[in-house]
Amino acid sequence: MPKMSDTMTEGTIAAWLKKVGDEVKSGDILAEVETDKATMELESYWDGVLLHIGPKEGESVEVDGVLAVVGEKGADFEILIKAHQSKVSSTSESPVPAVEEIRTTTSAPPAPSGPASTPATAPSVGTGDNGRVKASPLAKKVAAEKGYDISQIQGTGDGGRIIKRDVEAFTPSAATSTSTEGATISLPQIVGQESFEDIPVSPMRKTIAKRLSESKFTAPHFYLTMEINMDKAVEARKSINEVARIKISFNDIIIKATAAALRLHPKVNVSWLGG
Repeated sequence: MPKMSDTMTEGTIAAWLKKVGDEVKSGDILAEVETDKATMELESYWDGVLLHIGPKEGESVEVDGVLAVVGEKGADFEILIKAHQSKVSSTSESPVPAVEEIRTTTSAPPAPSGPASTPATAPSVGTGDNGRVKASPLAKKVAAEKGYDISQIQGTGDGGRIIKRDVEAFTPSAATSTSTEGATISLPQIVGQESFEDIPVSPMRKTIAKRLSESKFTAPHFYLTMEINMDKAVEARKSINEVARIKISFNDIIIKATAAALRLHPKVNVSWLGG
């Protein structure tokens, strides 16, 4: 990959104009490459046969990375590629293991295995003397994400304290009912699931994002505020709390509205991760 501009660190293959097995001459256009400035044509510097294509269309390659191999028909090019890979791996560290390690730690740990035994006393619901639920902050967070009523979960921690493992092992009923002043309310089982999607961006968009991030920390900013009429929200909250088992706050209403807005505008709910 040649350096096509002063600020270029990598290029993205927009399109290959030749395929493996084609004869090429010096000056022939092999591919179109997107840089941080524009899309440019990649010329061949040699005569021969296109023996190997490295990156596919849409993939990025660092400057001086292997794009393709041009040589005599039938030539053994694998040794050249292996030598280059060995050189790169010995002089640089790949960020992929770090990413994989982060993703691995987000998965739930396996449940402890061991011989089944009958305890002398059954686990108790984690409720303290003052009626408050005894649970770790992590257990409360996981229960909220899964939509579980933590007061229905039995704790196996110290003093009946509810811990993360208890929440993960809990199996809620299909629906929970409660009655208030003769009215029966069925609460649906809501299970939240976190997920994300990696979307590669073009070198130009990378540059735009980098410059935008730099401006955030180098340019002065000012912020605007506005007043919102919350009368309807106040009425709605009052009506909900008349029948709800738990107290609904204004924060809950705002979070619900934000979640609904993000479903309509998912591109707002993104994080810039450098690539």
